Amino acid sequence: MNHLAHLFLAPDSPQARVGSLLGDFARGIVPDDLPSEIREGLKHHRAVDAFTDQHPEVIASKRLFSRQRRRFSGVALDILYDHYLLRNWQRFSHVEADTFIDQVYGELDANASLMPPRMQQVTRQIVRHDWFHSYMDLENIGYALDRVAGRIRFRNEFSGIIEEIREHDHELEHRFLRFFPELKHFAQEDL
Repeated sequence: MNHLAHLFLAPDSPQARVGSLLGDFARGIVPDDLPSEIREGLKHHRAVDAFTDQHPEVIASKRLFSRQRRRFSGVALDILYDHYLLRNWQRFSHVEADTFIDQVYGELDANASLMPPRMQQVTRQIVRHDWFHSYMDLENIGYALDRVAGRIRFRNEFSGIIEEIREHDHELEHRFLRFFPELKHFAQEDL
């Protein structure tokens, strides 16, 4: 899962949501040194990722990508799932997407002091450039994925993966809609 989905699925507190993002920036962090709600969010992040990686619909979705791009399919799906979550928001939440995103932006700003420096930099960019609202547009997902491709330190064919996403958009979204309710249940009831 990517940032927006982790925030959406996290336990309902600003610190737990910070912890849910911390999972992507936790290298070198000792969980026992964290405040309890942040630690809870970090644990939640890791459980959500493990559930996602093992889910049959996610595994089947990865197989839709060409052999040369399949290595990066997990990264592509993580970001794409934020788009599908926004596209189908009303199925999963009683709160409007704009309201949730604005709330989260405020929480990220207010709790920056609880974050390691790299996470502070990224969350500032998320808020300043309004990443989450931009994820409503599939073209912006392609732009985000190409930026990720440009940061990979070895030669790859990840750039342009949006073409394969467009080709399989209907099936990828259909599989997401079968998978995400199970993930939401797991995140809210089984953790």
